[in-house]
Amino acid sequence: MTVRQLSLPELAEACAESGIGQVGLWRAPVQAYGVDATAKLIRDAGLTVTTLCRGGFLTAIDPSERAEALADNRRAVHEAATLGTDTLVLVSGGLPPGTRDLRAARERIADALAELAPYAENHGVRLAVEPLHPMYAADRCVVSTLAQALDLAERFPAHQVGVTVDTYHIWWDDQAPAQIARAGAGGRIHSFQLADWVTPLPEGVLNGRGQIGDGAIDMREWAGYVEAAGYTGPIEVELFNEGLWARDGREVLAETAARFAEHVAPGPS
Repeated sequence: MTVRQLSLPELAEACAESGIGQVGLWRAPVQAYGVDATAKLIRDAGLTVTTLCRGGFLTAIDPSERAEALADNRRAVHEAATLGTDTLVLVSGGLPPGTRDLRAARERIADALAELAPYAENHGVRLAVEPLHPMYAADRCVVSTLAQALDLAERFPAHQVGVTVDTYHIWWDDQAPAQIARAGAGGRIHSFQLADWVTPLPEGVLNGRGQIGDGAIDMREWAGYVEAAGYTGPIEVELFNEGLWARDGREVLAETAARFAEHVAPGPS
């Protein structure tokens, strides 16, 4: 999504040329290109898929809507397995229209995970519940903190359900470092993502993630928390930003890699 202006073939070529060996994919472009075709494209480019995003939206009350959500998540599991990634990121869903009960919505997520987690395990895929910033609680994700995400995940085995740690969504939370340690102790950090926080946020707020180094978040500090918690997996950069999308994608990719080296990668000892 950081360089969504690139087609999948362009993305694969640019990553390979830049020495980037891993890529996180989103379902919409994968479905448009074809899941099997994408899997072959990525393999032929010498890349591996870190995560597939996104499943989730599991808070519906209406039985038919709930059944469709579960079916869509099963499709997402199949897509992840075909692409060769073991991690499906979940954005849990907001409040159904006309409701205000956050606790009940979170319980419906737990009920859905009880169905989906064993199914995903049977296909070699684990689920990563991603907490989103509280400004998204009404319409996108009622899971707003790592503590809430872990309370859900810990009802299931760690190899089935864990969490996504995304700096953009949790940097404001003074309890997050302790929750990262909690997640690490339980083997539940399944994905780690970076984006910076810049203001003013754009209208609609969804596409306001800042390039690494442009905002308020100390990326190296948060990478340190995750490393101290025992996480050794890939680090993804996930930027929703209209300004970046309007630029040349290869230029943005190179800039992002340079920013990662400057603001995240360990300095010389």
